[in-house]
Amino acid sequence: MVVFQDIEEVEEWLEPLSYIDLWEAVAPYNVFTIAEREHCDGLISSGKVKPELILKGLKNVARSGLTARFGLSYRRYETIAKQGQGTLH
Repeated sequence: MVVFQDIEEVEEWLEPLSYIDLWEAVAPYNVFTIAEREHCDGLISSGKVKPELILKGLKNVARSGLTARFGLSYRRYETIAKQGQGTLH
């Protein structure tokens, strides 16, 4: 199970996953139910929705769910000027 520090880490983790890999990767986090998996599988097998669109939506839902579960926020970058404000010369 991966421990995430921020939303960007979740996005980077999800980005390369294929449809099958996504379901396996998020299973420990209980983001989706079995019924949701069956629904998505049915949409793809019936040809009603393109697999790429389903995968994109699933990644968005997974990102949102993991962000909420772990209370994540976006990565904060400090500028060089901000970093220097705390030093004494």
